[in-house]
Amino acid sequence: MQNENELGDYLRARRAAVAPADIGLPDGGSRRVPGLRRDEVALLAGMSTDYYIRLEQGRERHPSEQVLRAIAGTLRLDDAATAHLFRLGLSVVGTAAAAATVAPELLRLMNGMRDVPAFVVGAAQDVLAANAMARELYRGFDRYDNLLRMIFLDPFAHDFYGDWDQAARIAVGNLRASSSQFPQDERIERVVGELSVRSPAFTGLWARYEVRPRTHEDKHFRHPQVGELRLHFESLAVTSAPGQHVSFYSAEPGSATADALVLLGRLSEQEAAPKERTKPVVEGEFRS
Repeated sequence: MQNENELGDYLRARRAAVAPADIGLPDGGSRRVPGLRRDEVALLAGMSTDYYIRLEQGRERHPSEQVLRAIAGTLRLDDAATAHLFRLGLSVVGTAAAAATVAPELLRLMNGMRDVPAFVVGAAQDVLAANAMARELYRGFDRYDNLLRMIFLDPFAHDFYGDWDQAARIAVGNLRASSSQFPQDERIERVVGELSVRSPAFTGLWARYEVRPRTHEDKHFRHPQVGELRLHFESLAVTSAPGQHVSFYSAEPGSATADALVLLGRLSEQEAAPKERTKPVVEGEFRS
């Protein structure tokens, strides 16, 4: 997953994502490269073109904070993307590995939530634990083990997600954010490696270098038994376990989705396993 010039790769990908019109430059209609040219980034960031080229090519390895902040502003990077740029440019070493074990106290709290789907994911988006409602929500998938694998390798995902393209883009951006925080995590490396081999769609999105941690959003699902679900998603970091997030889905009170969640709860009671899943799937390769 790591390479010798990740800063350059990141700069090129983010430069290509900025339309000239977004920063007040004429398009002209005859550009040979998508997004901004290197000389335009250099000019807007207040540095020489030669210096910026050396940054992208990996010949300049020690940019200052001032330089990085100027580039971040020019490329219109948000807070998460700027933090990633600083980690790369200043060679900040992240946490070596994320936590993979869910605390018993968190399991009790999550399993006590019987009216909403709740689950815990690790840095590589492995499902480390899930309550009965969450398992029922995702029951149509062949395996409920890793959100990235489910989206990119299970055909059911295209029926389940109301907007598969958006779900895929958000999931990859979230994994990028995790890989920035845990650049040496072996599980993340295995997930990226396997998906890069098996999913061209993942490979294309991964190459865009979008760093977007997923904290909250509105989701549209199509459950095979309860039908359309329009849920609000919230993800909360588990501060005692680096890399873990506990995620919840909720519905607008009085809505059709709220009624569907009641039905989902009844189904989960009927199908509940004798015990909750407590261990991540971390060994071996993905299988279809």
